[in-house]
Amino acid sequence: MFRHVVLFTWTEESTEEQRARVATELAKLPEAITEIRSYTLGPDAGVNPGNHQFAVVADFDSADDFLVYRDHPLHQAAIAKHIKPIVASRAAAQFEV
Repeated sequence: MFRHVVLFTWTEESTEEQRARVATELAKLPEAITEIRSYTLGPDAGVNPGNHQFAVVADFDSADDFLVYRDHPLHQAAIAKHIKPIVASRAAAQFEV
């Protein structure tokens, strides 16, 4: 299995509505991209200060399946329209599970 983890911090100017829209748009992807095996996302629980504010964990059968997701037009549209306008920082890693 191949896992993708991405963490976001939002700009101070971002609104609650914009942040919620990111979750809504990303949650649509598993139905549209059959290569996704597991997809979990959500805002940070706020337990530790200094954390990123939002996380996505996605599992795939292979790195090739991850690449299908990475490059999928719906995923790229969600990034361009909803994430990039409000992202202050991003961290990501992919690894074999």
